[in-house]
Amino acid sequence: MTDIIQYLLFIFIITAFIWDVKYQRIPNWLTLGGMLFGMVFHLINGAIQGFLFSVSGLLVGGVICLVLYGLKAVGAGDVKLFFAIGAFVGIEITLYILMYSIIFGGLIGIVLLVLSRTSLYKVYNRGVGKLNKLFGKSWGLLNKEKKIITFPFMYAVLPAIITTYYYTFF
Repeated sequence: MTDIIQYLLFIFIITAFIWDVKYQRIPNWLTLGGMLFGMVFHLINGAIQGFLFSVSGLLVGGVICLVLYGLKAVGAGDVKLFFAIGAFVGIEITLYILMYSIIFGGLIGIVLLVLSRTSLYKVYNRGVGKLNKLFGKSWGLLNKEKKIITFPFMYAVLPAIITTYYYTFF
C-alpha cells in the first residue's frame, strides 16, 4: 500500500474522531467521501485490480459492521466509517482494524462498567436480598437508575488503527 493512502487514511480517521467525539455522530459527507475517494484512488493507481481491492475491503468492513449494528453494538455512522476504511485499505487491514476495535471497545466497556460500579450495585443488591430472605430482615437495597453506558466507538477505532499499523508495518 502506498504511503499517500496511509497518510490520507490517518487524516480521514482523525477528522472522523473529532466529529464523533464533539458531535457524537460521523457525518455522511465524510464517510461517503471516504468511500468514493478510496475506490477512485485505487482505480487510478491499480486499474480494475485496485478498484476490486477497494470494493472488496469496503464490502467486508461494511457487512461485518452491519451485523454489529444489528446487535446494537455500533451506530450507523460506525458502519459507514468501516465501509470507508475498507475502501481505503482493503480486506486484510480492515479485518485487523475491526478485530482490534472490538478488543479495545470491550476493554473500554469493562473499564466504564467498573468505574460506574453498575455491576457492584447488582452484586450488593443480590447479596442483601438473599440476606433479607434468610433472616427476615429489611436491610436497604441500593437504588440506582439503570443507565446504558455508551461511548463513541472512535475511542476504540483510533487505537485499533494505530495498533494495526504498528504490528503490520513496523
